[in-house]
This record gives sequence, C-alpha cells and structure tokens, in this order.
Amino acid sequence: MKRSSATLAVVGTTAFALALTGCGGGSGGDDASGDTIRVAYQKTKSFTAMDELMKKVKEEYEAANEGRTVELVPIEAEQDQYFTKLALMNGSPDTAPDVIYEDTFQIRSDAAAGYLQPMDDYLAEWDQWEQYDDGAKQAGLGDDGKTYGVSLGTDTRGLYYNKQIFAEAGLPEDWAPESWDDVLEAARTVKESNPDVIPLNVYASQALGEATSMQGFEMLLYGTEDELLDTDSNKWVTGSAGFLDALEFYRTIADEQLGPDPAQALDAGWGTKVSTELLPQGGLAIALDGSWLPSNWIEGENAWPEWEQTMGFAAMPTQDGGGDGFTSMSGGWTLAIGANAADPQAAFDVIAQALTFENALMYHQEAGQIAVRKDVAASQEYLDYNPSFEFFSSLVPYTHFRPATPDYSQISSNIPRATESVFTGQATPQDAQAAYDSALVGIVGEENTQAG
Repeated sequence: MKRSSATLAVVGTTAFALALTGCGGGSGGDDASGDTIRVAYQKTKSFTAMDELMKKVKEEYEAANEGRTVELVPIEAEQDQYFTKLALMNGSPDTAPDVIYEDTFQIRSDAAAGYLQPMDDYLAEWDQWEQYDDGAKQAGLGDDGKTYGVSLGTDTRGLYYNKQIFAEAGLPEDWAPESWDDVLEAARTVKESNPDVIPLNVYASQALGEATSMQGFEMLLYGTEDELLDTDSNKWVTGSAGFLDALEFYRTIADEQLGPDPAQALDAGWGTKVSTELLPQGGLAIALDGSWLPSNWIEGENAWPEWEQTMGFAAMPTQDGGGDGFTSMSGGWTLAIGANAADPQAAFDVIAQALTFENALMYHQEAGQIAVRKDVAASQEYLDYNPSFEFFSSLVPYTHFRPATPDYSQISSNIPRATESVFTGQATPQDAQAAYDSALVGIVGEENTQAG
C-alpha cells in the first residue's frame, strides 16, 4: 500500500509540474519582463485564509499598478504534498514563483538551496518593518544572517477537549491535566464511557509529515528533559530517554486503542477531517493540535456556531509536571521572494500589499494566527474576533521552536517514520528510535551527534 501511494504521489506531482510548465505567464521564460507576478501558496478545505487574502491583494495591487498582473497559484494539498509541489515549481525558472508562502522551518534550507533571495534592501525602505517584533524578524533569517521571509504570524499548540463528552464521562469541565498520565487517564475514562468516540488524537503518520513531527511527537519530546538538538553543544541528540518515552506514549495509545484506527490516522487528509468533521460532530474527545483550529469554525463553509460552548482548552503538560509544568511548540509561515523573480521589487511590493495593517489584521483573524505585528496585537478588533486567542497566546511563555538549521527538514522527515511504525505496531519504540538515530547520523555525521 505504501508503494502505490508513493507512486501516485510522484505521478501526481509530475503531472502538476507539467501542467504548470504549459500554463504560460509568470516571471519565467514566457514573461521575462516581469509584468506578471506569480504567487504560490497553500489551500485546503480547512485552510482558505491565504487564498482569500491573495485574491484581495491581487485586486488591490492590479488596481494600483496598471499593466501589472498578479497570477495566483493556489496549491491544493496538505502540508508535505505542498512542499513537494512547491519544490517542483522551484525546479524550473519557467514555473518558479515570484512570491512564495514559505514555512519558517524551510527558510534556511530553501535559501541555502538557492530558491529564495534576500529581502533586506527592500525591508530597509519599508515603513511597516518596525511593527514586527524581534522574534518574528528572527524567523525569516537564513544561515547568512540575511532576511528571506516576512512573518505572517505565529502559533502555539495545546489540548482541545469536548466539554459535553467530558461531562458524560464524569470528567471536569475545567480540565487541567498535570502530566501525560492525566491525559491518558482522561482518554481511558472517555473510552469506557463512550466507545463510539475517539478518545484522543495525536498525529502519528508519515502522510502528515511535519504536522506529525511538530503537533505530535515534539509536543511530547519537549515536555521531557530532552530535545532534538542540544543548544549548548549544538549537536543532535541520539538515544535519549525522552525520545523513547515519547514513542512509548504512542505505543500506549495504540495498544489501548485510545486513538483513531490506523487506517484513519494514516490518511493524508486526517488533519482536515479532525478539524472540520470529528471535533464539530462530537466524534473526538481530546485533540492535541494547533491554535488555528477555531478559525475554521467562526465563519465560512466549516462554521460551527456552538464551538465556544462545546470546546475547552488545556495546556499540554510536561511528562510528569516538571520544568515549567507545560509545553508548546511554535512555528509560523512567511511570504518570501523567489530566487527567479524577474522583478524582485514588484514581488516585494505584492508582499507589502499583503501585509498592510488591514490585510494583516484580516489574515491574523481568519487564519487564527497569534499576532507578530505590534499594531495588530494591540487591536481590539483582533482581540474580540476569536475568544481562543487569549488562551493560545498565554502558551507563548512555555513554547519551543524547532531547530533552525538547514538540515532540520531532512532530519524531521524521519520522525513520522518512527511514530507511524510504533503506532501501527510495525516496530517497537526501541527499534524505531534506533532507526531514527541511524538516519540522523547518516545526515549530519557522527561527529555532530551526542548520546542523550
């Protein structure tokens, strides 16, 4: 089954690239003048905020720049498939975008690969750059210290729980777990009370890629005393107790059938189904997920008016309640200029149009982003729009960031292999950890690792 899925992915992405090659326009061979600015971004059933923003930007920019055209290229794919298709576009000057919706964890590797170009000269002349906090500015840096992306916002992750399902199971409405055991015990209680409900979802599959790594595994690992990269020695960690314990958590969910059926969890669209179907329809009791989910429920085709009364939020506890007591992970996305842009100034102007105060406010609201612009963060309209903003912003003091290295994305791709193999019973946590460690050494070299 895995081979046929991979084959279909290759065929699909190759067809996608061929279709783009024949579409004309853009900054490539068909339009060397740069009069058309091609913008590539992600769009899914549960994520339409960027599409809505870019349609507005296209209208505004073209109205103010006669003779210029903004070509929108929404890539309808989940996260890992989006990265694959974007890489195919970047593989040829004829299809490479001028403006790219770029994940912060890809910036260093994509800048090093020559897919992006620095924006510092344009930012120096942009009067809105001072509105961005220092953390947001750091998120767009490459290894050379130059800026390759402007932040669209950030996020945190925590636990969602259905208060109605909890009440039926005799669990508290103001649930506040203090350890992993508390989370598992609540899932067990739900299972006993309501066998038709999935007690707990923690992303585990390779199909979900970085969502599994960040929303799932790293939310566990960074709640232990260990981490992926030792920040003191700047060496990658192998054989750590925390890594093994995180995989043991997955095995417990699988062995006790506290999570989804593996056939469900391995579906590439599982993340969308969790946010747009299972949670709104009461099919899932507890979800370890990102701060953006309520943005799906406020308005649009996935609107769920009862979400405020139905859903509760809890910070993810550390393994045994030690350390800060809670943990979270933060990331975010940026807008970047493609290396092949025929007119980089025009590409930056489109980015600047997308990030006016009005457009940034709209995007922060609709995408459920934690504000990185000072004026947006202080806006009462922003604060009043989504009642969950206050809770998820409160997790920032406990949050962690993925290692900002060019090889992180390659290393991270081995995490879902480990979690999926444990979750499906194909490997023990010990064997899955050994496979990850072996892959890690192969990527960075043994001299750049240390035993945990």
